[in-house]
Amino acid sequence: MSLTVYLSGEIHTDWRDQIVAGAKSLDVTFSGPVTDHAASDDCGVAILGEEPDKFWHDRKGAQVNAIRTRKGIADADIVVVRFGDQYKQWNAAFDAGYAAALGKSLIILHGPQHAHALKEVDASALAVAQEPAQVVDILRYVLTSALPG
Repeated sequence: MSLTVYLSGEIHTDWRDQIVAGAKSLDVTFSGPVTDHAASDDCGVAILGEEPDKFWHDRKGAQVNAIRTRKGIADADIVVVRFGDQYKQWNAAFDAGYAAALGKSLIILHGPQHAHALKEVDASALAVAQEPAQVVDILRYVLTSALPG
C-alpha cells in the first residue's frame, strides 16, 4: 500500500520537514501549498497583472493558489492540517472543511491551547495530533500496522 498525503496549514515552522523526514522509509508521497509566503501572496498579480486595490490583489492570489490546493486535497488519501501558535490560519480551517466535505481522511495537528477553538474542526478529523512525530506514527501504523517504539 502507498499513500498520498497533503500537508496543509501554517508555514512558519518546520513541521512539514519533520513529517517528511520521519516518513522517509515509508511509501508516502507528500504534496502541499506553496510555502513561500511572498510568492503565495503575489502569484495572482505576477501572473495575471497588477491590481491597485489590495482586496483584488489578494483575491487573485487566493484564486490561483486554490487551483493547487483543490487538486492536492482531491488527490490525497490523507490530509494533514496544522494550526500553529503564531497566526490565525483561516486558510487551514477552510482546507480542513474542504477535505472533510470530500470525505478525506483528516489528521489535525495543533497544540493543546487550540483544543477549544478548534473543537468543531477536531470533531471532523479521524485523529488529532499534537506533534509531527505522532503524524508519522499514524502513517507508519496505517501502512505497516507497526506501533511506535
